[in-house]
Amino acid sequence: MTSEKLPIGIQDFETVITDGYSYVDKTKWIYQLINQGKSYFLSRPRRFGKSLLVSTFAALFSNKRYLFKDLWIDKSDHTWVEYPIIRLDMSGVNNQTPELFERSLIRTLVEIADTHGFTLRGETSSDFLANLIDQLAINSRIVVLVDEYDKPIIDQLENMQIAKKNSDILQRFYTIFKVKDAKLKFLFLTGVTKFSKVSLFSGLNNLDDIS
Repeated sequence: MTSEKLPIGIQDFETVITDGYSYVDKTKWIYQLINQGKSYFLSRPRRFGKSLLVSTFAALFSNKRYLFKDLWIDKSDHTWVEYPIIRLDMSGVNNQTPELFERSLIRTLVEIADTHGFTLRGETSSDFLANLIDQLAINSRIVVLVDEYDKPIIDQLENMQIAKKNSDILQRFYTIFKVKDAKLKFLFLTGVTKFSKVSLFSGLNNLDDIS
């Protein structure tokens, strides 16, 4: 029997490293993504490590170099800098109705702003997102990480009216990333489905699909 601790079901990079779980070093490819492009989309089935990858990016851009000791990127010429991060997990946003979805998105953005001491203004979730990016990017470009980008649609596929309205909200929401592109250092979205070729990402056509 193996004596290795396997991180089954663990989605947090810091937990994997600090608790001594086995980790397959993917930091060489992470380095290449950061240095060869800027905006990425990754589609994979559930349990394929998407959330762990998002968590790894978050640790890297938070300048937690101590977590990367002995990994490939720690020995590279990577510039260790802390960037403001907007990290969104759409699986934790209430999507039962379009109205609840919109309010839950706004509440999530307000909570992020609160941690930075900002007050947000706007009428829609897209307004609040644009305002959050503007305030976070005053002194530095920012990093945006979105996990389960398609969950508010997938959860409502049995009610296509709600799914369509949630999709419309997301389309306007994700378009802000294109509008604010100059203020972004890095953008990474993950999900189960490949909506990248249809209307959901019609306003965000600068994504590099690495699925």
